[in-house]
Amino acid sequence: MHALTNDQLRMLNSYSVYTAIPERTLFTLDSLHNDFYLTDFKNLMVGITKAKTEAAAISHFGRRYGMFIAMQFYMLSVYDEVWDGNLEDIRFSHVKEFGNNTVATFIAPKDFRYVEDHEREAVIENILTQCHLIFQQLRKTTSISPLTLWENVFGYMIWNYYIITNNPLLADRAFEDLEILEDTKVWQQFSNKSWFNQFTGGKAPAELVNKPLRKSCCFSKDIPGLIVCEFCPTK
Repeated sequence: MHALTNDQLRMLNSYSVYTAIPERTLFTLDSLHNDFYLTDFKNLMVGITKAKTEAAAISHFGRRYGMFIAMQFYMLSVYDEVWDGNLEDIRFSHVKEFGNNTVATFIAPKDFRYVEDHEREAVIENILTQCHLIFQQLRKTTSISPLTLWENVFGYMIWNYYIITNNPLLADRAFEDLEILEDTKVWQQFSNKSWFNQFTGGKAPAELVNKPLRKSCCFSKDIPGLIVCEFCPTK
């Protein structure tokens, strides 16, 4: 794969995804597929975030992972590219952001590849299925709704698509991807409905930004240094 452009790198970094090698890897995405590691992972996230509850700590990681997933869909719509490396090559390391302890994602830029038109739907299905498998693992650590985890991802995606669809040069491809996401076909590996369509109600991103969409709380209010989200459904 060719080198990423400065614009691509800035976009990745804005979602706490970095292409450097971390000084210390805490765990990889592959680690989370091992049940024996999940208790250590949960305790690690509680320790890093100082969350009041285990659910808040796990939801926080879900938001960080959601940023990686949102980045995947952004790169697909804007550049027709996708990160296609191995799960053990998705590394997580401790970082401080705005004075708060959290984890960031580290990947290798060489693992991005071009996506052909004929495989676009399959690529989206694969991203969603991998996301589902991680959420299944996270739910083994504590009591947390799959709705909470999916909404953590969709919030980032809606904002991305709002920006992209407002650009006449990029809008067509983004709307194609939105149609795929709203169809049940790419969700059929694990669901008989489109979780994305359930979240958006089939509305365009421009109709959704800066409006209350979530049906579940992300628990950010239970993590020191973070605040209650503006449109938290528990307000």
